[in-house]
Amino acid sequence: MSKHIVVIWLLSLVLSGCVTTTDQPTRKTDPAEARDAYIQLGLGYLQKGETERAKAPLSEALKIDPRSESANVALALVFQQEGEAPLADKHFRAALASAPNNARILNNYGAFLLEQQRNDEALKYFQRAAEDTFYVERSRVFENLGLTYKRLQQPEEAKAAFERALRLNSRQPLALLELARLEFAEQNFVPAWNHYLNFSQISAQNAPSLWLGVQLARRFNDHNRAASYALQLRRLYPASPEARALLESEQS
Repeated sequence: MSKHIVVIWLLSLVLSGCVTTTDQPTRKTDPAEARDAYIQLGLGYLQKGETERAKAPLSEALKIDPRSESANVALALVFQQEGEAPLADKHFRAALASAPNNARILNNYGAFLLEQQRNDEALKYFQRAAEDTFYVERSRVFENLGLTYKRLQQPEEAKAAFERALRLNSRQPLALLELARLEFAEQNFVPAWNHYLNFSQISAQNAPSLWLGVQLARRFNDHNRAASYALQLRRLYPASPEARALLESEQS
């Protein structure tokens, strides 16, 4: 689940705002305007999942301005979606060469590295991105830091990062769920339950989160919630490992 969410955040950070596509950008006499038109066209295709069509206008933008961090990071996301990790890495690095302190690019590159299991490298880029106190998505950087610390088996650091994310934005479902998991693993059931209830009010559920809800609800003898979560788990994810664990718990 975590990996998937990180990728979604990546796209949302780059594609915020309305982007439209046409067959060709309007002709511009100013090179900067032409570059930006090509970038917008490429982003529009990327937003629709048409990565093959996104590459041509983004490449045109780079012909006009090879140092464009926006065109490079967009191409990096295109290649990341297509599973072309070396090319994605190349364009992320090119974007950072032009804008080494850009928190959005640092966070995006960190998320790419995390996806590639390059956890130690990812941590460094997230830490750099978190230094920008005016970055509007800073709470998501701390969520990514938390995920990285968790991968590195540093639960206390992970917990601190998720808590920092919630101080910046209290409605961060991933931070709430991950804190619930960490507290549950440490048998701190009261904070785990509180975090989980807050999560459940603002986010859709999946098999792992529903199974966690069942276990927590049982701890607090909340039979109605436990039954509700169990029913959703059986109906929506009948073949999942969590559904099998639920069945085993009911038979024991």
